[in-house]
Amino acid sequence: MAVKVRRQRPRRRVCWALVAVLLADLLALSDTLAVMSVDLGSESMKVAIVKPGVPMEIVLNKESRRKTPVIVTLKENERFFGDSAASMAIKNPKATLRYFQHLLGKQADNPHVALYQARFPEHELTFDPQRQTVHFQISSQLQFSPEEVLGMVLNYSRSLAEDFAEQPIKDAVITVPVFFNQAERRAVLQAARMAGLKVLQLINDNTATALSYGVFRRKDINTTAQNIMFYDMGSGSTVCTIVTYQMVKTKEAGMQPQLQIRGVGFDRTLGGLEMELRLRERLAGLFNEQRKGQRAKDVRENPRAMAKLLREANRLKTVLSANADHMAQIEGLMDDVDFKAKVTRVEFEELCADLFERVPGPVQQALQSAEMSLDEIEQVILVGGATRVPKVQEVLLKAVGKEELGKNINADEAAAMGAVYQAAALSKAFKVKPFVVRDAVVYPILVEFTREVEEEPGIHSLKHNKRVLFSRMGPYPQRKVITFNRYSHDFNFHINYGDLGFLGPEDLRVFGSQNLTTVKLKGVGDSFKKYPDYESKGIKAHFNLDESGVLSLDRVESVFETLVEDSPEEESTLTKLGNTISSLFGGGTTPDAKENGTDTVQEEEESPAEGSKDEPGEQVELKEEAEAPVEDGSQLPPPEPKGDATPEGEKATEKENGDKSEAQASVCRASVTRFGF
Repeated sequence: MAVKVRRQRPRRRVCWALVAVLLADLLALSDTLAVMSVDLGSESMKVAIVKPGVPMEIVLNKESRRKTPVIVTLKENERFFGDSAASMAIKNPKATLRYFQHLLGKQADNPHVALYQARFPEHELTFDPQRQTVHFQISSQLQFSPEEVLGMVLNYSRSLAEDFAEQPIKDAVITVPVFFNQAERRAVLQAARMAGLKVLQLINDNTATALSYGVFRRKDINTTAQNIMFYDMGSGSTVCTIVTYQMVKTKEAGMQPQLQIRGVGFDRTLGGLEMELRLRERLAGLFNEQRKGQRAKDVRENPRAMAKLLREANRLKTVLSANADHMAQIEGLMDDVDFKAKVTRVEFEELCADLFERVPGPVQQALQSAEMSLDEIEQVILVGGATRVPKVQEVLLKAVGKEELGKNINADEAAAMGAVYQAAALSKAFKVKPFVVRDAVVYPILVEFTREVEEEPGIHSLKHNKRVLFSRMGPYPQRKVITFNRYSHDFNFHINYGDLGFLGPEDLRVFGSQNLTTVKLKGVGDSFKKYPDYESKGIKAHFNLDESGVLSLDRVESVFETLVEDSPEEESTLTKLGNTISSLFGGGTTPDAKENGTDTVQEEEESPAEGSKDEPGEQVELKEEAEAPVEDGSQLPPPEPKGDATPEGEKATEKENGDKSEAQASVCRASVTRFGF
């Protein structure tokens, strides 16, 4: 018996060891399944997570609060975030940074840089000659770019999420304002990379809000289109969005709910912050009047006192939203002198009268971009903290002509919840009910190029051409292919923003350069010399506007065709020789984009721009690649494709005339002369 026992014990140990290894592997797998979202507002942020057993939960910070101030205090060897940094703003205002998102992607001469300096004169902004942007100069040896500061905040949000989830998290969906252009979106992606986050998507905050609204009201959506207007006034800006909800038939998933962004209007500087700054200025004037004749310094020259006044103005704005008047009071405002003054709601409304006049502006912009009237809008729903101001609601209600404004959504957390639902849908670890999202392009993008034409025998002239790639309010993500038919030599083309006439003069100045990049193609002439006996099918440039709204040029190809004689064994074929001119700028899609194929290709010809009509045979073809929604939850919303470039040598064009074709490729080179965004 003793011998048998000795033989069995090792077997049991092996068995238990295998079980332990399997359990450890399962636990390790579950420890990497969580995903997060960050609703990045101007004043505060909300973080949400999804992990096995915890569906869509708002993360509590270290103070057990559901939202965290977007504030950073930077010292030589210390960093403070959130509420800790907010308390440091009084003691060390120069080293405490807030509202720095307004500087993302902005060059030093941008009006918003000057506006930021005027609002927060305690911060020293220095010029970065390499990037043409600005730095925060904290000390002689300490300086940070706005992207670096944002990276710190995102890293802090990640630590909050990991502490709450009790496991590491890398995958995230981050909200951005719908009016962010290419430079601003790339700045956020850069900050996320610094924080070690894998960005599944940059989702527009208005789209995230609309998704949250639709997900929790899925049963109310039917085949009849419902048009809902979301009016979002936050701390830094105001956005009005018209969304259409409807059940649609998808290619593979059958009938599914869909939201489509139909119209967007915005005001970059209309928000709660500007109201608070008006109140701060009023309180500073009252304090100076109380000390008149005492040869006291102007309180505006004291950064600590102004930080105290801004905090009190924030509290005062909130209280006056529910009360007709309130007593502002600060102990030891400056030189150990206490401050106390009564402020009424009427005074507050007079101070912000011109701001309230701007409230209907985004509504009109949204209606114009959607080509709709107010009669077609079923409901107007309030989002954002600043919509709690009674005067804002009064002016808005009058502007939309409705009986009441909808308040049946969590104004603070809707965007975070919608973004984390999208994070779960994009993650391979979760399967959620599909909800098709069709977001819309706010800023149109076009290609411009110049070529030589012969108007009369011996007389040549240059003709400027424009081709719209992504039109305003067109859906994305989306891929487009533009074909240059009349080039047989190396040439350049420019990628620019399209018609921005819907922006005012000041908004255009804030927008910055309208040139995205200039692409210089090399090797085109060599490809024609290499295949002199083949028929050219043009130079094809493949563009991708991904889920994050970030544009990339995947590749450029020079395509040739020749007929091959029939053989007894094989049918007649049309051989295509593709001359791939490599990935150009951005290296294809953004590193965080997910790969996705293309099911169908739709071809259309873009009409020439006014004053630049092509001669017969000189038309530039524009193809659109689109993908139907899929049922798998990990591929939720996109109706169009997303992802990396097709490998070189893959089929470059669709089947023509029903003939089967074979593809071959030879590689030439291309270079980008300037990376503009």
